[in-house]
Amino acid sequence: MTRVERTRVAIVGAGPAGLLLSHLLAASGIESVVVDRRSREEIENTIRAGILEQGTVDLLVETGASTRVLTDGNRHDGIELWFDGEGHRIDFPSLVGRSVWLYPQHEVLRDLVAARLSAGQDLRLEATVERVDDAATTRPRVIGTDAEGRPFEIEADFVVGADGSRSAVRSAVTEGTRGDLFREYPFAWFGILCEAPPSSDELIYSNSPDGFALISQRSATVQRMYFQCDPETDPEALSEAQIWDELRMRVPGTTLTEGPIFQRDVLRFRSFVAPHLRRGRAALVGDAAHTVPPTGAKGMNLAIADVVLLHRALVELLRGGDERPLDAYEETAIRRIWKAQHFSWWMTTMLHSTPDATEFDRRRQLGELRSVIESEAGRTYLAEAYTGWPFETGLG
Repeated sequence: MTRVERTRVAIVGAGPAGLLLSHLLAASGIESVVVDRRSREEIENTIRAGILEQGTVDLLVETGASTRVLTDGNRHDGIELWFDGEGHRIDFPSLVGRSVWLYPQHEVLRDLVAARLSAGQDLRLEATVERVDDAATTRPRVIGTDAEGRPFEIEADFVVGADGSRSAVRSAVTEGTRGDLFREYPFAWFGILCEAPPSSDELIYSNSPDGFALISQRSATVQRMYFQCDPETDPEALSEAQIWDELRMRVPGTTLTEGPIFQRDVLRFRSFVAPHLRRGRAALVGDAAHTVPPTGAKGMNLAIADVVLLHRALVELLRGGDERPLDAYEETAIRRIWKAQHFSWWMTTMLHSTPDATEFDRRRQLGELRSVIESEAGRTYLAEAYTGWPFETGLG
């Protein structure tokens, strides 16, 4: 027999968005159930990028979701744009009074999982959600099977899809609509993790005649680096020597600290925005609603902005019966989503070369980079967008 349960908010997805939403709801006295198909080990050990905007860090600290971000994370007060054989630093605090933190996503997840479990969160892992029924009613239902393969049904006042780009909730929200907005770029990133201390105190974004490279870090002993490649590249096809040759060639004039490479992958570039973010008593947040190229470091931060907005709407709905903030959720969220899409596209197209680029395209790109670094207004726009716009709550 199918087990039928009841909760105020059913959250599908135990990523940063889903777990933070459950954390904020609990602080507002609203119970939730979080369901995810992955195990705790999988959630906590999937290594992904982690540049956190100032607002994201402030939120994690102020709500008690994480304190390690301040002790174990690294504050970065700028980035370096490298082109034409020279580096040009964008100083965030002097331009906009904010910074960013290098704190990988899996560390954020470890903090959130620990915080939620210690607070008694109902967290259902290794459970598969098949669909959401009755999204347009006041009693939407999450249908799936638990870790033992037994069917379950969770009836809720509201369902949230925080289950990533392959969301099981999205079809319930976008049912009967068409028009996914999607772009695929003609290049990818060849990424490595290597055992070596940082080559630079801050991130280097390099535009070179041979293509883009990003010099980053994960910790005092691990570096994360990327270089532009064909999307069909086999990550195992290059030797370590070839990888280091590619990186050095794309950041000429810098000295890279080399070390054994222990992970390599190819990351495709895609942008996506769902046609709708909410239907009835179901809504999407994070990668279930949108994805962006990684160049602008917007992915996880944009998901957190969705959560802040939806949290306030759910508090007004479930505690006060006011549906107006929920009705405004999609329109308000979409404004920031498209600003982030534009910034990510702008950084990507300014720094990468396309397969059909001409000499004109190359020189125009260098002119664009100089227009940014030689203008206080240009540097300020980059710093403002990179460090993050203020959160909106949808409450006027």
